[in-house]
Amino acid sequence: MNAAQQQLNASAGNIANLGTPGYRRQQVTQTADAQVGVTARTERAAVEGEALAQDLVAQLQAKNAYLANLAVFKSADKMAGVLLNRAA
Repeated sequence: MNAAQQQLNASAGNIANLGTPGYRRQQVTQTADAQVGVTARTERAAVEGEALAQDLVAQLQAKNAYLANLAVFKSADKMAGVLLNRAA
């Protein structure tokens, strides 16, 4: 969820700064990590320029990743509740 939020923040910042002269986009790189799931790193692009379509897609991907993770947490919570009710 944190990686999705980081991606959403970066793409929103990029869109907000479309007209800013000299602005270099932020790019988030996500890497699988066996211990924590995903690590995310934000970096500035090497060159100036906008990529509106890429940033809009990144926002949709971040939203969907956040919602998918939320569904996993809700399911885990529900399963834990069922297990605790059976144990009682």
